[in-house]
Amino acid sequence: MKKLRVTVEGKSYEVLVEMLDEAGAVAAPPRAAVQAAAIQSAPVSAPVSAPVASVSAKGPAAAGDIQSPLAGKVVSIDVQVGQAVAAGAQVATVEAMKMNTYIYASNAGTVAAILVNAGDGVEEGTALLRIA
Repeated sequence: MKKLRVTVEGKSYEVLVEMLDEAGAVAAPPRAAVQAAAIQSAPVSAPVSAPVASVSAKGPAAAGDIQSPLAGKVVSIDVQVGQAVAAGAQVATVEAMKMNTYIYASNAGTVAAILVNAGDGVEEGTALLRIA
């Protein structure tokens, strides 16, 4: 076992680390000892974000619906109702795991309805907007 000091966001913590590749490594301490050590360590604060409302797909998609290819949060809707769009035009952005996924129109037409708002949580397959 090695005693290490780890600094996280300016706070120092002393931890014991078992080196598995060392000759004569000691078996892990009993679970109760690990829990006791965890209780004695200082808590690490993490930023807390507000919960995101989740929108789910209801039934089969209508013709012309542009669906989210993944679960995530709608970052932006890049078109407006009544706007003409070409096939392949960017119409929305969905963020998942800190990565933006750009959503493109699958067909040309006019935006008939926007079914979600920026900030909404969506599941895979949720209709984002409808192009007629």
